[in-house]
Parts: sequence; C-alpha cells; structure tokens
Amino acid sequence: MMISGQEYLIALGGNLRSEAGVPQQTLRAALAMLEDGGVQLKAVSGFYRTPCFPPGAGPDYVNAAARVGYDGGPQDFLTVLHTVESQFGRERQQRWGRRTLDLDLVAAGQLVLPDEAIHADWRNLPPEKQVESTPDQLIVPHPRLQDRAFVLVPLADVAPDWVHPVLGLSVTEMLEHLPPASRKDVVEL
Repeated sequence: MMISGQEYLIALGGNLRSEAGVPQQTLRAALAMLEDGGVQLKAVSGFYRTPCFPPGAGPDYVNAAARVGYDGGPQDFLTVLHTVESQFGRERQQRWGRRTLDLDLVAAGQLVLPDEAIHADWRNLPPEKQVESTPDQLIVPHPRLQDRAFVLVPLADVAPDWVHPVLGLSVTEMLEHLPPASRKDVVEL
C-alpha cells in the first residue's frame, strides 16, 4: 500500500444508476477504483440519503465522505476524481443536475487555493449566481461546504476535528451552525 503525502477530504454522491448498480453500489465501486489507482482510503463515512437539490430535480441522493491520502497535488488528485467519475458515466451537462457519480474535492489539508481572496469571492457568491457560475480553477476548500448538510454530516464521520483553514471552524462546529431542519434531512442508510 502506498504511503500518502497529502491528506484529502472528498464528498461522494449520486442519484442515478450506473453500470455498477444503484447509487450505493456505485459509491462502493468508485471507492474501490480510487484505491486501485493509488489512493489510500483512511476512513469512509456511512451512506446517507439526502433530498435532491434543487427540490424536484430528480431522485434523492446517496451521499458519503472519505478521508484519503494521495501522493500528488490537488490538481492531479482532481484529475483522478474526474477520471473515476467518467468511468461511471458521469456527464457534466447541468450544474447540480442528476448524476451517476459525483466526487468532490472538499479539502486538501490546510491548503487554500488558489488564494484567500479568490476563495472568499466564491464562498460569498450570491445563490442566484451559484447556479450559473462555475470556477475555471480549483477552489479549495470547497467554497460552500460549510452550508451543506449533505457534505458535513458524512464528513463528521471521518474528519470531525478537521478545521476549515479560512473559517477557523471544525467540521463539528460547522455542522452545529446549520439549521436543524437541514441536518435532519440527511438520513443514514
């Protein structure tokens, strides 16, 4: 097994069948493919059912999170994630649309990329702009992870004490700041 140089946090999700089967099977198969490709799985969360966003856009999602090690930089690791997504039929046609597999790079240790100013711009993007805007570069930590129960609930399984390098809050603290209703929508399978 490879000893990793960098620790990453990833969010996994899907709400459509793939060649591997239903979303839970797809997530398990994707994790196995990552491991076969040199990614060290350090911890994997439980699987959670979460409502589709935006409401009515498709079947509910299955979400999970993983803490992993990888011997490449964040951009190289993102390429690995996108390659695995495509192996399971992921097509990037609609932002926040239905998908067989979504592998999001949530955090790369304590790195802030590309810099704190650009990260702040994306983190503070108004909701109506979030739907239509996609960054043309890697933004890490994920600019809206602190707002998403479907990311934070599983992330709390694998990295409850990870501290956001910009916000200074742990995963547990970010989760506590979310409205109770949004946390309640994330149900362990």
